[in-house]
Amino acid sequence: MKQALIVIDVQEIFFNKPENFLFNKEQLVTNINELIKQAHEKNIPVVFIQHTDQHEQDEFFEGKDDWKLHRNLLVSDSDKIIRKTKWDAFYQTELLDYLKANEIEQLIFAGAQTEFCLDTTIRAAYSLGYQNNLMYKNTHSTLDSSVLSAQEIINHHENIWNHRFLTIME
Repeated sequence: MKQALIVIDVQEIFFNKPENFLFNKEQLVTNINELIKQAHEKNIPVVFIQHTDQHEQDEFFEGKDDWKLHRNLLVSDSDKIIRKTKWDAFYQTELLDYLKANEIEQLIFAGAQTEFCLDTTIRAAYSLGYQNNLMYKNTHSTLDSSVLSAQEIINHHENIWNHRFLTIME
């Protein structure tokens, strides 16, 4: 089964400002880089999804420091970078066309934020026919909310996703 690694929104904003720090942010980057390294070694395409706002005053406006992919990610010239403007990485982007053109059958997801762009994209992928997807533990993260800690949000979503929208791997 031909795979692709999809890394969603691991951007500088989550590492530059304490109020936006992802839960376990340094370990997250280490774990995602391990996935990237393995994908490169196995010639598995790596797709970076980069949230991009269309208004110059927004933090994710193209070119701003917070918008950039995290400086420590192992991005190579052969990797694909797709910009999105909504939580769903498939919505009005080239992602689906890219996956079809490369005959990808299984997606491996990683990134941020668990309950927003990651969740929305995982569910969209499932609805689009990608129903045998994977996620490795500790390769996605989020922030504490006013109701739940980041760890509780992660646990909750993994419980919902596992054996429904994807399989969580140890």
